[in-house]
Amino acid sequence: MIIGVTDCSKYENYANWVLAHDSAIEVIRLGAKYGSVEEAKRCQGILFSGGEDVHPRFYNKAEYLSYCHQDDVSEERDEYELNLLEYTEKYKVPVMAICRGLQLYNVFAGGTLIPDIPSWGKKSHAKNTDGTDLYHEVFVEDESWLSEITQNSRGIINSNHHQSIDQIAPGLKVNATSHDGIIEGAERIHPEGRGFLCLVQWHPERMIDPEGNFSKSLRTAFIQATKQYFL
Repeated sequence: MIIGVTDCSKYENYANWVLAHDSAIEVIRLGAKYGSVEEAKRCQGILFSGGEDVHPRFYNKAEYLSYCHQDDVSEERDEYELNLLEYTEKYKVPVMAICRGLQLYNVFAGGTLIPDIPSWGKKSHAKNTDGTDLYHEVFVEDESWLSEITQNSRGIINSNHHQSIDQIAPGLKVNATSHDGIIEGAERIHPEGRGFLCLVQWHPERMIDPEGNFSKSLRTAFIQATKQYFL
C-alpha cells in the first residue's frame, strides 16, 4: 500500500506518523519537483501537509498578500496541490489534510481564509516564543464525524499557524473550534458516495501524546480508509 505525502520542510514528521501505524505501508513524496500529479495514481491515500501560506489570489483576495509570510508563499506548490485535490475528488482517493492542508482544501472547495489571525483581532495561534507548539483546548461538534472518531467533545491540541479558515466552503461544515472561535476542523456535509476526507488545523503528527484521540485515532481512520480504497 502506498500513501503520498505532499512535500514540505517537515516532510519526515508526516511520513513517520503514517509509517508508525503499519510497516507494510510505503510513503512517497509528492510535489512539483518530484513529478507530475500522475504520481498520485500510485497512491491509495494522500496526506496534505503543512507549510507555506496559500497565495490569496486563489481565493480571490489578492489584496491580502501583504498579510502573508511572503517568504512562505509558493504559487507553484499551491497550483500543484490544487490539481492534486482535483484528482483526489475525481477518483475518491482518501485525503488527510493538516494545517495548510485544511486551509488549501477550503480554498479548493470555494472558501476563503483569514490571512493573519492577529491582524483580524484575535489572539495569536502561532508557536510559543521558544519555538515550541502552543497548546489549547478544542471543542468538537456533537454528532459530527470527528466526534465519532475521537470519542470526545473537547480536548487539548497543538497549534502553530497564523492563518485559518474564514468563510467555510460550500459542501463543508465546521466540526471543531477553539475557545476564540477559530475553525480547527471541518468535514463534508454530505459524505455519502464521496472519498474519505479529514481536515484538521492542528498537527496530529507531532503532538506530545501521539497515542491520544486527537492524533492516533485520526491516523487510524485514515489508514483504514486507504486499505478499503486499496481493496
